[in-house]
Amino acid sequence: MSDNYMMEREEIYSKVMRAGRRTYFFDVRATKAGDYYLTITESKKFTNDDGSFHYKKHKIYLYKEDFNEFKDSLNEMISFIIDEKGEEVISDRHQKDYKKEESHTNINETKDEEPSTSSFTDVDFDDI
Repeated sequence: MSDNYMMEREEIYSKVMRAGRRTYFFDVRATKAGDYYLTITESKKFTNDDGSFHYKKHKIYLYKEDFNEFKDSLNEMISFIIDEKGEEVISDRHQKDYKKEESHTNINETKDEEPSTSSFTDVDFDDI
């Protein structure tokens, strides 16, 4: 059999999802025995200094016997993220006005206490 025939036989159904610099490919393929499995490919575009570009790809093979557990785990992780952080994207890369949370002070510290001298970057100019 020709390579083209094998490629046509393997690629049953495909869907592409573009997401900024990333593209996700969902492909249903056939095993030699004729059963189906899913490949998920992440392709990320990188631009070189000279203006040319290249892609890095990562692929996951997902077989039918793992579908239910994979789906349950994926749904659980998505629900956790949305419950904890909501659906809005919070990122200094995506939002120009994004500000990181300022570090919290220790509960035991008060305004009258002097800061800890445990950090080597703390400088007391009275010592100079």
